[in-house]
Amino acid sequence: MRKKAVFFDKDGVLNKDNGLVAEANKAEIFDDAADLVALVRKLGYATFIVTNQPIVARGIVPYEEIQNQLLHFQSLLQQINPDVNFDKILFCPHHPDGDSPVYGINCECRKPKPGMLLNAAKEFDIDLKNSYMIGDRWSDIIAGYLAGCKTIWLQTGMHVEKMIRTDLPIPENIKPDFIVNDLSEIKNLIQ
Repeated sequence: MRKKAVFFDKDGVLNKDNGLVAEANKAEIFDDAADLVALVRKLGYATFIVTNQPIVARGIVPYEEIQNQLLHFQSLLQQINPDVNFDKILFCPHHPDGDSPVYGINCECRKPKPGMLLNAAKEFDIDLKNSYMIGDRWSDIIAGYLAGCKTIWLQTGMHVEKMIRTDLPIPENIKPDFIVNDLSEIKNLIQ
């Protein structure tokens, strides 16, 4: 039987988006973040972080360090609620304006493209139609929509920012399935 999943954007959803902060210890984790991740796991959902990390392409932080920081971020959530666990933490290190010849490219994983979600679905046999993408930026909602997920648009500040640059043609009919102002509201949406 295919699994259902919840895909979480990281910055702006699980923690305050402070721009290009490159240290996991400086993450300001939202009050309900750890409990929400633990709850959806208890409900039988696989859980994933899907996050754009262009600081790799910009040469600010090495790839391996981002991997370690994201694992450390998970441990910070586990300190709040020991039932937090992610099936996988996926991140896109690319940016089309990046300085790195390896990571300064257009790719298929950088949201709003749905590559990270589609890769997780293939690897973990995820039923995307019965899964959710939770994000604070329009690019998260587009990625979730294009992957076939239900989408939850969290209004924590970055939702008002202009769309990130992409070469992806964006369909005009995209709308989030749900709009919430706080993580605590999501507990009643995912069953």
